[in-house]
Amino acid sequence: MPKPKRINIKKERQKLIKEKRKSQPEQEINIDKKSTKKIDIRLEKETKLYWIRAITAVLSGLLGRLFFGILPVYSGLGLFIWMLCFWFLTPFFVSFIILKYQYDKEEWNWKNIIKPGIGIFFLLFMLVTVVTHTFLAFI
Repeated sequence: MPKPKRINIKKERQKLIKEKRKSQPEQEINIDKKSTKKIDIRLEKETKLYWIRAITAVLSGLLGRLFFGILPVYSGLGLFIWMLCFWFLTPFFVSFIILKYQYDKEEWNWKNIIKPGIGIFFLLFMLVTVVTHTFLAFI
């Protein structure tokens, strides 16, 4: 089964507006305000979750290695479990308890909660824990 093509919603919307203006230059274009507003709201939610996830990665990396002393021994299993807990549980906690987003199967489902910031979380978590462990090893 082929992978679905990733679509940048903002670029697609702008392209459709330009095409409509070219095809009907003399008429005023009526843009569906409700649909664009829903897209903008969803993008705003995903952006907030992205940056919260980036901050969470740095904090969980520091807390796990520096304060709780989870060592990357035994193939880093303890640190890996610590990372997975923050990776998958924190976005739901932040989304529903702190930001108070409503769960909607069509607009705001679990995939939209998990997706934003997975890469930045992993990168920042690994960088912070490696740097912290290296400094602690030299001290």
